[in-house]
Amino acid sequence: MLRSLSCAMLLALAPVALSAQEPAEHAPATPAAGPVDFITPHITDGSHLEIPWPNSHLAKEIELPRFAPVHIGSMEVDLSPTKHVVFMLASAILVAVVLISAASTSRKQHETEGRTKGFAGAMEALALYLRNEVVLPNVGHHGEAFVPFALTLFFFILVCNLFGMIPYGATATGNIAVTATLAIITAIVVEVAGIRANGLGYLSTIFYWNKDLPIVMRVVMFFVMSPVEMVGKISKPFALTIRLFANMTAGHIVLLALIGLIFAFQSWALAGVPVLMATAISMLELFVSFLQAFIFTLLACVFIGQIREAHH
Repeated sequence: MLRSLSCAMLLALAPVALSAQEPAEHAPATPAAGPVDFITPHITDGSHLEIPWPNSHLAKEIELPRFAPVHIGSMEVDLSPTKHVVFMLASAILVAVVLISAASTSRKQHETEGRTKGFAGAMEALALYLRNEVVLPNVGHHGEAFVPFALTLFFFILVCNLFGMIPYGATATGNIAVTATLAIITAIVVEVAGIRANGLGYLSTIFYWNKDLPIVMRVVMFFVMSPVEMVGKISKPFALTIRLFANMTAGHIVLLALIGLIFAFQSWALAGVPVLMATAISMLELFVSFLQAFIFTLLACVFIGQIREAHH
């Protein structure tokens, strides 16, 4: 509800702010052009942050520093921070502080009282649920080594998702470059896990060679199924990328479109309906934020378990 009202207020005050900043002598003689696109800037990355500022119509833009590009051979790489980078760093710091402090508190409470309670107890329960119900059943034997990776994935993605639910925030997981990077890291972990578990048997996950078939059919199936195996390897990180990106982007587009109905109808009498609908979408987005973090973690564990058992 807070975010819906904030969006409505910011959009309502935007024309006032623009007209106040424009000098009278440069005022256009003709009416302004069509409606401004306020959806795309909100869901895309940028080189500035918006912060609450009472003397600047509720929000003020802060430009992020710009660095000189780094040259790697003939390629030029811009390492300047962006809005999504800032919120990713904030997510990583928040996850580290919260989980480390919760773990420390939990250890002390176990030593003094024999049990964990309060916020530390809730975090311990969530971590144990992910470990016992998601990681170990899907990864298989000796799955304890993958628990830290799975927990990091879940909490990092969850906090990135939730940052987009607060006013002036941004959803870094609504950036396909971010979700693709997470998917590539997961794919590397999956393949390394397969190599360590199967040794030379790992090659069977790339080159199809069924020893139960006659030699002629074995060769034919090798050329038919090996490309299919490679497509399967590529499709897994691609599915992880698109699923997370699309779900986190779609919610923001629907929310901002609903708020935009106020200005499409140009009637404050109808403002309550879009705000109520936007509030309902916000509640759904809150659920989706948890769900998508859970699904990404679950699928990562399933992929790891599949490749580790490939030799069977």
